Amino acid sequence: MGCTSCASGADGQPKGCKNNGTCGTDGCNKLTVFDWLSNMTLPNNMEPFKGVEVRFKNGRKHFYRNSESLTLSIGDIVATEAESGHDIGIVTLTGELVRVQMKKKKENPNPENLPKIYRKASQKDIDLWQKLRSREADVQKQSRVIAIRLGLKMKISDVEFQGDASKVVFYYTAEERVDFRDLIKEFARTFSSRIEMKQIGFRQEAARLGGIGSCGRELCCSTWLTDFRSVNTAAARYQQLSLNPQKLAGQCGKLKCCLNFELDTYLDALDGFPKSDVKLATEKGMAVCQKTDIFKGLLWYAYEKEGMNWHQLSLENVKEIIAVNKKGNKVASLEEFIEEVVISDKEIFSSVVGQDSITRFDKPKRSNKRRSNKGNQRNQNRSNNESKNTSKASGNSKNKRKNNNRKRKPQSNAK
Repeated sequence: MGCTSCASGADGQPKGCKNNGTCGTDGCNKLTVFDWLSNMTLPNNMEPFKGVEVRFKNGRKHFYRNSESLTLSIGDIVATEAESGHDIGIVTLTGELVRVQMKKKKENPNPENLPKIYRKASQKDIDLWQKLRSREADVQKQSRVIAIRLGLKMKISDVEFQGDASKVVFYYTAEERVDFRDLIKEFARTFSSRIEMKQIGFRQEAARLGGIGSCGRELCCSTWLTDFRSVNTAAARYQQLSLNPQKLAGQCGKLKCCLNFELDTYLDALDGFPKSDVKLATEKGMAVCQKTDIFKGLLWYAYEKEGMNWHQLSLENVKEIIAVNKKGNKVASLEEFIEEVVISDKEIFSSVVGQDSITRFDKPKRSNKRRSNKGNQRNQNRSNNESKNTSKASGNSKNKRKNNNRKRKPQSNAK
C-alpha cells in the first residue's frame, strides 16, 4: 500500500494498489515464487545461472538470459527483448531455481537459447509503462463496443500493452471460430498500434481476472496454480459430493480445480473398502450397498426387497460377511452384524465466551396467533371473574336487606 509504485495521496494517505499487479515490492504479484536458496552461497568455481524469470501483466511469465551480468533481485523492473522493440516486466526469480522452473515447464534449460534482458528499466520506461497500464481499461471498453457493432460472438476479457507501446495484445474467449479480420483493421485505425489477438480458455480467463472463490480465498489459478489438469465428475463421485453443477463449478463455469487436490487421498482410502456393486448374500435375501462413510468406516446395506430399510454395518463386519460368501455360505441376516453407535452425552460444542448458544437460532419463533389467543383467554377469564364478583356482591347486598327486614318485624308487632 505504501510502496513506490503505489505511492501516496496528497494528504499522505495511501492510494492503494491500482497497478493491476505491477507493484514494485512484489507484494501484490500473482504466481510469486519463494526463493529458498537466496541465503545460500554457490560452491567454489561455479558460475551463477544466467537464466531469469520475468513476470508481466497478471500471470504471464517468460524466461530470459542475463547476458550483461546485471545484479538483479526479485522485484526489479527490467526491459526485455520482444519481437518488435522491448517489453517491461518484473523479475520474479533468479539463480538455480530458474533452472528448476524451466525443467518443470519442460523448457530447454540452456540459457543461450533464451531472449536477453537489455537493462534495468529507467524512470522514463517506468512512467510510460504505468501510463499504458492506466489506458488498458478504456481500450478494453472501446474494443468491446467495436466487437459488438461488428456482430462478433466473442468476449474480450483483457488487454495488455507492450512496454514500448508498439503492440497491443487482446485476449478473448469464444465458443466458436471467429473471423476477426475486419476487427483487426478497425482496432489498428482506432488505437494506432500493432494488434495481436490471442484466444484463451475459460480457465485462463478466470486466472487472468482473479477473484474470490466459494472457500473465501483468492482463486488458486490466479495465485499459485500454473497447470490446468482436466477435472471429471468422477472426482466428485469418489469424494461422495452431490452432483450439483452450481456448487461444483467455479467462476470459469468449469468444474473446480480443487476437486483434484484430495482425490488421491480418497482413492487410497477406498482401496480398503469393498466395491459398491458387491452384494451380500443372506438367508433373508441379497443386500445392496446404499452408502459409504470413509471417515467413520461405516457402510449401509439394504435388502433388495426392502430398499427403504438401511442397516448400518462396520467395515470389519462387511469384510467378514464377504469372506463367508466367498466360501459358498450365507449369513443368517444383516441384523446380526448391525453396528450400534453409542452417542455420548458429552457436549459436542461449547461457546468459548459461554454467553451465546450456537443453537439459539434453531428454536422456532412463537407465532403471534398463540400470543393473541392467550391474551384473549386472559381477557375472558378476567371478565368472567369480574362478573362473578359483581354477582356475589349483589347477592350479599340482597341477603343483608332480608336480614334487616327480619329484625324490624318483631319491633312493629310489639307496638
